[in-house]
Amino acid sequence: MAGGGEKKSKANATGGGKKKEVKKETGLGLSYKKDENFGEWYSEVVVNGEMIEYYDISGCYIIRPWAMSIWETMQKFFDAEIKKMKIQNCYFPLFVSPTVLQKEKDHIEGFAPEVAWVTKSGESDLEVPIAIRPTSETVMYPYYSKWIRGHRDLPLKLNQWCNVVRWEFSNPTPFIRSREFLWQEGHTAFATKSEADDEVLQILELYRRIYEEFLAVPVIKGKKSELEKFAGGLYTTTVEAFIPNTGRGIQGATSHCLGRNFSKMFEIIFENEKGEKAMAWQNSWAYTTRTIGVMVMVHGDDKGLVLPPRVASVQVIVVPVPYKDADTQGIFDACTATVETLCEAGIRANMDSRDNYSPGWKYSHWEMKGVPLRIEIGPKDLAKNQVRAVRRDNGAKVDLPRSSLVERIKELLDEIQESLFVAAKQRRDACIQIVKTWDEFVEALGQRKMILAPWCDEEEVEKDVKARTKGEMGAAKTLCSPLEQPEIPEGTLCFASGKPAKRWSYWGRSY
Repeated sequence: MAGGGEKKSKANATGGGKKKEVKKETGLGLSYKKDENFGEWYSEVVVNGEMIEYYDISGCYIIRPWAMSIWETMQKFFDAEIKKMKIQNCYFPLFVSPTVLQKEKDHIEGFAPEVAWVTKSGESDLEVPIAIRPTSETVMYPYYSKWIRGHRDLPLKLNQWCNVVRWEFSNPTPFIRSREFLWQEGHTAFATKSEADDEVLQILELYRRIYEEFLAVPVIKGKKSELEKFAGGLYTTTVEAFIPNTGRGIQGATSHCLGRNFSKMFEIIFENEKGEKAMAWQNSWAYTTRTIGVMVMVHGDDKGLVLPPRVASVQVIVVPVPYKDADTQGIFDACTATVETLCEAGIRANMDSRDNYSPGWKYSHWEMKGVPLRIEIGPKDLAKNQVRAVRRDNGAKVDLPRSSLVERIKELLDEIQESLFVAAKQRRDACIQIVKTWDEFVEALGQRKMILAPWCDEEEVEKDVKARTKGEMGAAKTLCSPLEQPEIPEGTLCFASGKPAKRWSYWGRSY
């Protein structure tokens, strides 16, 4: 429901003295079911849940406050954590010159199809077109070269919160694949590889925490294959999520070690403690507003959004339920007092006091928006000095005495957060299948599984798997090799090539 929930019914022009009509029919139900038409369900739920609004340029979306507040919650956590690591925030321009952009050949080849260009100013053609950043390595590193001269200038650790533009043409999807999105991007430089390696994993752990502790989405920490790693980098680590309804993996966030490739191209050279010239070791790492889309896909249901309490801008919605001849004022006063009590305790609570919508309509409205907990107060609750609490995740109802309300609400919110994660992990784990042969792999892929298979770790074999599985659903590829590797028994062969297996890797289709 794109904003309609807050509108008041129009005054009756002919019945000035009449009582205001109360709307009972909700009109809020989704047209599509998650299990039957996932794509349409997702598009509908992010709009009706007031997360996004479609824009008049394809692939661009308006992020509404209900979603922006989730981004801000994650931003607050992550920003505080990286500052503990002595990483500083900065801001670099949106525009990139062609000369700089094309300096790192592998890097620009990876992004070339997605780069948007500014070619005109008013009616005049620009003498030299200017690119809009798809990522900022080539924007920032010429200045790292200027600022880093000696070992005392290292480490240099910067992060920026900004937008980037990647002119996607295939299947734009709100939050998941868009032409402009918000992200943070960290760019760091070190004197040694060991320092860079350590930071890669520190940042990856923060990304895991964002997904698992805040969004209640289980992820696998892993390393990308040579074919799937960041263009121009040394290696890429990832937190990989999985969407059971579609049988697709989704890259949650990445932390890259760039090695010294960019240092070589951009001459980021320093004098070490021995007085020798050396190239800096670099990392880059980022997570985006895609996180929000993954959360919606994993937790949402046929009633709408289901928000984890830690990121919900409203954790508790209080709804007055007055009946005929009831003490309406007393009920409203109790609702107001309840909200005040919860807010004073640090719980994000609000009251729906609109008098032109029925309680039932309000229930549906806030269920659509995914508020974790609803409190209802009616005449019986008022008489018993209690409230009724209803969970969004499972619909469970419980009566709570107002005397211990804060403690019980905090407990319920913690239970909901944990329950969402456990349920999501159970659904994800039920989709993981271990295979050891090509036939088993093809069967599992047809069943939309997340496949764990022994692999020889050869690029040509991965290309062959992609070619052999290409079809309407898209080709299979490596999602990641888990950092925590299961044991590979001696003599284990690659599922695809029959060569000796070097590692276990997750495979599947992906977004």
